[in-house]
Amino acid sequence: MAQSAKAASSKSNIALAKKVMDFVMQQKNNTYNYKQVAHAIGAKTAVQQRNIALQLVEMAFNGEIIEVSPGKYKSPQRGNEAIGVFVRRSNGKNSVITDSDGETIFVAERNSMHALNGDRVKVNIAAHRRGAEPEAEVIEIIEKKEQTFIGTLKVDKHFGYLLTDSKYLATDIFIPKAKLKSGKTGDKAVVRITEWKDDFKNPSGEVVDILGKAGENNTEIHAILAEFGLPYKYPSTVEKAADKIGAGITEEVVAQRIDMRDVLTFTIDPADAKDFDDALSFRRLSNGHYEIGVHIADVTHYVHPDTIIDREAQKRATSVYLVDRVVPMLPEHLCNGICSLRPNEDKLAFSVIFHMDDDGKVLTSKIARTVIRSDRRFSYEEAQNVIETGLGDCVEAIKKLDELAKILRRQRYENGSVEFDRAEVKFHIDEAGKPLGVFFKVSKDANKLIEEFMLLANRTVATFVGKPQGKKKAKAFVYRVHDVPDPSRLADLAAIARTFGYKIKASGTPKEINRSINRMLAEVKGRGEENYLSTLAIRSMAKAIYTTDNIGHYGLGFEYYTHFTSPIRRYPDMMVHRLLDRYLAGGRSVNLQKLEDQCKHSSEMEQLAATAERSSIKYKQVEYMQEHIGDKFSGIISGVTEWGLYVELNDNLCEGLVPMRDLADDYYDFDEKNHCLVGRRHNHRYRLGDNVDIRVARADLEKKQLDFVLLDDNGNALRKSDKEDDMGSKVSVAEALTQHGKKKRRRK
Repeated sequence: MAQSAKAASSKSNIALAKKVMDFVMQQKNNTYNYKQVAHAIGAKTAVQQRNIALQLVEMAFNGEIIEVSPGKYKSPQRGNEAIGVFVRRSNGKNSVITDSDGETIFVAERNSMHALNGDRVKVNIAAHRRGAEPEAEVIEIIEKKEQTFIGTLKVDKHFGYLLTDSKYLATDIFIPKAKLKSGKTGDKAVVRITEWKDDFKNPSGEVVDILGKAGENNTEIHAILAEFGLPYKYPSTVEKAADKIGAGITEEVVAQRIDMRDVLTFTIDPADAKDFDDALSFRRLSNGHYEIGVHIADVTHYVHPDTIIDREAQKRATSVYLVDRVVPMLPEHLCNGICSLRPNEDKLAFSVIFHMDDDGKVLTSKIARTVIRSDRRFSYEEAQNVIETGLGDCVEAIKKLDELAKILRRQRYENGSVEFDRAEVKFHIDEAGKPLGVFFKVSKDANKLIEEFMLLANRTVATFVGKPQGKKKAKAFVYRVHDVPDPSRLADLAAIARTFGYKIKASGTPKEINRSINRMLAEVKGRGEENYLSTLAIRSMAKAIYTTDNIGHYGLGFEYYTHFTSPIRRYPDMMVHRLLDRYLAGGRSVNLQKLEDQCKHSSEMEQLAATAERSSIKYKQVEYMQEHIGDKFSGIISGVTEWGLYVELNDNLCEGLVPMRDLADDYYDFDEKNHCLVGRRHNHRYRLGDNVDIRVARADLEKKQLDFVLLDDNGNALRKSDKEDDMGSKVSVAEALTQHGKKKRRRK
């Protein structure tokens, strides 16, 4: 009987394996995980799904399929040669990402032809060996990517060289004396590689720009911008062109617009803002309803396509907001002057005008060009005071707008918008740029008032173009989209939340899934697992991008959404304004591919700007924490990796690393799926979101890195003794290499 059951089980497994293989053979270039395979072939039991997961791991190990990311697979589409993008790493782990299927293939330095990060290359792929990592050799550099490197100069008698800060280059760059541009030892510089001979270990280069003395605030902030290829100064030719532009609000211009200068209008912005690109107007109508205008600076009236100003704005794509400054997309004369909706000045605007009732229902909406005159400039704090006390200017307007905003927000959450609410870290900085203190920017009712009406305007504009009346076809447009979460991440989140007693839907409509996430986020408030689960929920989400392909905005729960409300600081908003102007006048649809290329560039620049912003925050955090070496703090574990724990401090949101070598009480293994380190002997776990106490051990400003030491309940550092550390490091490194090798073989 037992043998019969065993035979039946074996037969069932063979049949299941055949179904998996049939599914894989049909996928061509599509990616899939074990749950998608299980669903497709009707495998519903936990045992069947586990067998599918194991089979996919085995197939990846044998080279039959590729694991493109943890748990996500695809069939290889490559031959002996491939073209792709070279990825250079300073640790020598270079690779090429192939165009055909996005596979990442290792390239040894000896086989790299000194290709630089981002170069397009042709590679020869070595014959596959079972269980071995695939390897490639660069045989041609097809297209060199224009790039520069940032670092500190060291100048000797006859030559100089750049000590690079880059994670993409392990070597220093040799610079002939004539190419130093008067740079001296200790200067921070931008250097371009001009040559890298095959038999030379170091490349040669030339100085593009001297940023200043290393360690000075301006120098370091400019270095951060230059590191990400972002501009740190404005071309004088563009500024001169902008300076020639006047307001030009003539009678002829006004006659072509709706004149709303007699309607109560005001702006609400941060206290230190100078570029006011949105304003609200308010008046009560005779029928008891309200007319609410969302007025946006009419930048494209002044900045015409393909002019020198427009080309510079398109290249930048966004203003960059760093800790101590804004690097604007537009010249100051425009962004802080002509276009800015400053109080008591006539201004041109592109507006969405709503008629609403007391229930927050939009009765009508109209998109039109207008002339406005702001009566009052409020800071968020001033508007918040009006909301809380009922005293001050524009009381009726602000109170009613706040009421309506709260209705809109409640409806948005009911319809599936995700409710993430996280404080932003800000610094008190002196004139020299030194951080004196840290504070948190918390979103209050005044902030949310503005947010809701901007969301409403953006949504209305996108719906107007994306959902035309009757049988008309939607014209090419710029959408702000947000894809659905990765199914495997969502499933992991649901499984982990379930262990704490919370239920999250891992499948169903976006509205159902997001409601369940909101419910969980509300229930965990103030509980020990709040940090852990809210962090995992954020990480399960995709990134929002600009595109002409409207797939909706998952996080907001909107079918149609765009960016219309910030043309002073975002180029996509300028694109939207131009398209609106064209379509309102009855114009034909524009070239879709050209628009999509602009969207892609804007998305890429937005990500670079966000990375630079985080880097500037990190720099100031490390600078601030230099004064706190040896001090104790409480925090939460914000990241778990193979090399240690990242801890975010409660007092100031500064983040530092607790290296794996400093975890003294055990030898730990990394549990990637459950975001924790697990002790081998005592099974102690350090998990994402756990509360811990630390002491600040090191603050390396050059690397923008903080190192922490964990403390026990008595405030003592959890460090090994020197003898333990010496013995333990030998064992743990060997074990780590073994584990890493096993993990790599499993993944490949």
